[in-house]
Amino acid sequence: MIQLAQHIKQWGRALGFAGVGITDCDLSAAETGLLAWLDQGFHGEMNYMAAHGVKRSRPADLVPGTLRIISVRLDYFPPAAADPHAVMADPHAAYLARYALGRDYHKVLRNRLQSLAEKISAEVGAHHFRVFTDSAPVLEVALAEKSGLGWRGKHTLLLNRQHGSWFFLGEIYTDLLLPVDAPESNHCGTCQACIDICPTQAIVAPYSLDARRCISYLTIELKGSIPPELRPLMGNRIYGCDDCQLVCPWNRFAQTAALADFEVRNGLDSAQLLDLFAWSEADFNERLAGSPIRRIGHERWLRNIAVALGNAPSSPAIQIALRTQMNHPSALVREHVAWALSRQTDI
Repeated sequence: MIQLAQHIKQWGRALGFAGVGITDCDLSAAETGLLAWLDQGFHGEMNYMAAHGVKRSRPADLVPGTLRIISVRLDYFPPAAADPHAVMADPHAAYLARYALGRDYHKVLRNRLQSLAEKISAEVGAHHFRVFTDSAPVLEVALAEKSGLGWRGKHTLLLNRQHGSWFFLGEIYTDLLLPVDAPESNHCGTCQACIDICPTQAIVAPYSLDARRCISYLTIELKGSIPPELRPLMGNRIYGCDDCQLVCPWNRFAQTAALADFEVRNGLDSAQLLDLFAWSEADFNERLAGSPIRRIGHERWLRNIAVALGNAPSSPAIQIALRTQMNHPSALVREHVAWALSRQTDI
């Protein structure tokens, strides 16, 4: 099993994973934190977080027979993307989380995890396994931390000394009794740059995130109206938010993506708000085919961009664009367009 674990890590690196670690199923410490987080209602409308109960923190309950979890890291920061600081500083540009600029990571990561699991099967014969890519009740960060891939930062994301935090996580649940890796110690020290920079102060304490205030939650997970008091704080962020990662000192050592799948598509690294707001639903579906952004749908796409336009400097061009959507079939879009127009005329 020691030799097999070494081979698994070699095969993983050959498949493009920047890191591979192995851990057991004991997440009792993480479970306490999960239950406290849910009790505080920090999950907002993400009801699935509570619906699965402790399956998230008990891998063998989710997949009976599981003895070990193989965790992987896959770098995603697109090497040729526009400078994120410059994009965020331009109120007429649209800022999208860097992970979403290329192909949907679910497919890329799942296919490579499946290949790794099948490689293991070819070596040892049939073994019971399941692969996960943010697709089931799995405590990804806790598992990755236990497997030695990094430590949980104060922003709640996984951090690694050689790779920062610009990477995806994935898992293979297996019944193979592999040797486990030692966890990494925490290296955040007294730094709290991520807490200080958060536009909506969603990081309410070190290692504690109130998702209801997080821009990633507001622009991606929230299906309804964005709370009016949070809209001005969102700036030009229309899909996700990277502020806590951009300010993190450990991301000075981050690696860019080695896979072409994560290269920028549709110029989304520095697109203009007005250009994206003009996309019809057909444009949205066609141009974002194969992108994780397509999951939010055209209605929320317009909702998010309307907020960003409301935060932009007053402009006749923006006001004209907003008025074209005043009678949109969606009440959600109409509400956010009206708010943006009131901001534009009041500025």
